[in-house]
Amino acid sequence: MEDEPDLAAAVARGLRRDGYAVDIAGDGGGALDRLATAEYDLVCLDLNLPDIDGRQICRTVRTDPDAIFGDEPPRVLMLTARDALEDRVGGLDEGADDYLVKPFDFPELQARVRALLRRDRPQHSAALRNGLVELDEAGHTTTIGEVPIDLTAKEFALLRYFMLHPGEVISAEQLLEHVWDEHADPFTNTVRVTLSNLRRKLAAAGAGEVIETVVGAGYRLARRD
Repeated sequence: MEDEPDLAAAVARGLRRDGYAVDIAGDGGGALDRLATAEYDLVCLDLNLPDIDGRQICRTVRTDPDAIFGDEPPRVLMLTARDALEDRVGGLDEGADDYLVKPFDFPELQARVRALLRRDRPQHSAALRNGLVELDEAGHTTTIGEVPIDLTAKEFALLRYFMLHPGEVISAEQLLEHVWDEHADPFTNTVRVTLSNLRRKLAAAGAGEVIETVVGAGYRLARRD
């Protein structure tokens, strides 16, 4: 949610290259509409939106989660040119999880996004592990044993989502919502094709059947010690 279209587009491009699914809202009303109709893990929120102040958006996320966001409201990272101490304190007091002042370096934004998304993970590890499979979010690498495998950005994002939800049955619709963005066509077989390619690469590297098909329900990452 960003009032500078060029900056919003640049941030979105960078995060998509990292494999994240990203949607953009240019004003507060559009932001609330999106938050009410899709499930997001993280909101990058500008304070200076043209219609609703970013603090109000953050306040809504924090004080009315059951009505709009279900059981798990998204984490909020405020991105703003307001760098006064009272602005930073006010933003955090409204419920923001982190606060980044413009102008910022994109690698710092990447690091803060990664940190927020792993906040509830045991030991806050930067790497995800499941059996022989290890996914390093910071380095954007995947290894089987100690052998690296080459994944596309979307394959990496797909594997990351499964590894963040081990043992859970995840539908194709959930994958489309969390790994792809609003421009993805729900009537295509993009999930199936990407998942097939990912499975093939994992199996060829010696990981075996890491992602199982649950007939009639979706897919599940097999838990491995």
